[in-house]
Amino acid sequence: MKLQLTQCTQQDLVRLREFIAIKNPQAAKRYSQRLKKHISKLLDHPAMGHPVEELPGVRELVAGDYVVRYIVLNDELTVLRIWHGKEAWP
Repeated sequence: MKLQLTQCTQQDLVRLREFIAIKNPQAAKRYSQRLKKHISKLLDHPAMGHPVEELPGVRELVAGDYVVRYIVLNDELTVLRIWHGKEAWP
C-alpha cells in the first residue's frame, strides 16, 4: 500500500511539531516520530481507525494525543488531516 499526505497534512505536521518545539525541541522530535509510526501501521492495517459517520469513506485513528483522518482508495492510503485532540477539528 502506498502512503499519500495531502498538503494540509504536511502543514499540520509542521504546525504541531513547531508548537511543541517552542518549549521542548526533543519532545517535538519524539512526538513526530511516534505519530509517523502510528501512520505507518495503517499501511498494514488500514481498517485500524474507525469510520467517521458524517464523512462517508473517511476513517479516523486516535494516535496518542492526536487524531488522524484518512481515506483508503484502491492501494493508496491518503492522510487528510492531523490535529491534537484538544484542538477543534480544523
